[in-house]
Amino acid sequence: MTDNHRFETRTIHDGYEDKSHHNSLAAPIYQTSTFTFETAEAGERRFAGEDPGYIYSRLGNPTVRMLEERIASLENAEAGLAFGSGMAAVSAVLLNLVKSGDHILCSEGVYGCTFGLLKMLEGKFSIDHDLLPLDSVEQIRSAIRPTTTVIYIETPINPTLKLIDLEMIVSVAKEYGIQVVVDNTFSTPYLQRPLEFGCDIVLHSATKYIGGHGDVVAGLVAGSKDAMTSIAKSTQKDIGGILSPFDAWLLLRGLKTLPLRMDRHCANARSIVENLSSHPRVKKVMYPGTETSPSYAIAKKQMKYPGGLISFELDGGKQEAQEFMNKLKMIKIAVSLGDAETLIQHPSTMTHAVVPEGERRRMGISDSLIRLSIGLEAWEDIWEDVLQALEA
Repeated sequence: MTDNHRFETRTIHDGYEDKSHHNSLAAPIYQTSTFTFETAEAGERRFAGEDPGYIYSRLGNPTVRMLEERIASLENAEAGLAFGSGMAAVSAVLLNLVKSGDHILCSEGVYGCTFGLLKMLEGKFSIDHDLLPLDSVEQIRSAIRPTTTVIYIETPINPTLKLIDLEMIVSVAKEYGIQVVVDNTFSTPYLQRPLEFGCDIVLHSATKYIGGHGDVVAGLVAGSKDAMTSIAKSTQKDIGGILSPFDAWLLLRGLKTLPLRMDRHCANARSIVENLSSHPRVKKVMYPGTETSPSYAIAKKQMKYPGGLISFELDGGKQEAQEFMNKLKMIKIAVSLGDAETLIQHPSTMTHAVVPEGERRRMGISDSLIRLSIGLEAWEDIWEDVLQALEA
């Protein structure tokens, strides 16, 4: 595709040329583990990197390559990579960028398994990390060490939905030659493109909005060609957290409706936020799209819409939060997000249970905090279910 096509068009077409695949409208699934060589010499050339053909699906597969080219296009990146899960993507990127003795500076809140990975890197390989609010240039500069190699950011942060100012982070990181990695799962490239703000690598749990239908587990990464080649030849190839061709095909299919789905997720979320904010049993609503949110100005600057996730605190504690969730009838209790169905979870006992209680509280995760992933149902039906559970 040409560069002048708009985002909605690129989600459908980029990375795939039907004339190269017998004019099949749908991308074919190359469900094969290995590829044959016409001669022994041809095999030698491929292993030497002189022939760009395929060798073995852990090292590259045509269906997976289509997906990698599409995510690169949507993130305005030079290249992309696909992985078997979001955490496979996170671990491959970080292990490629750091070595023993290095330091990672992180946004204060991160996904529970990312926190677990950071603790593992610290315990096994002496790779330190700090979790900080990253609210000011001065704070960031004071936290940077001579060994700081990476600034790793979630924005919006899971599950508090706080935003990090990407321009500010990049301005400091470039002074020190530090790589900036952004988990863009909650936003997708439709709502936010961190590379356009100068960040170096962007990654996704494609299980969520990019897949969009709750039927695939996957991760995606995008960045410069050099960075993606380095990851592909090291932590992707040798650790092997690759994506299957069938799952790549599911994500290609899901991406075709990403803009339509995100528009609906965001519109529904706005309606639910308006109603939640005025309910007496709700102590606090966390959503970057409200003018009272501390992140509102950043949302206006770097996001198309504020997203489809809402977090809120009930007037009570863990027991009240769990009782509320158990009263829901349509909304499903599940820890994923971005599906057609509205999903709800309790971070302190589910996604962030691995995080010690003191650290959770510093992240802003209380026992009464609930995360709601707004689905594609009629917003009135979502609200009626929430309302009856609140009043029960």
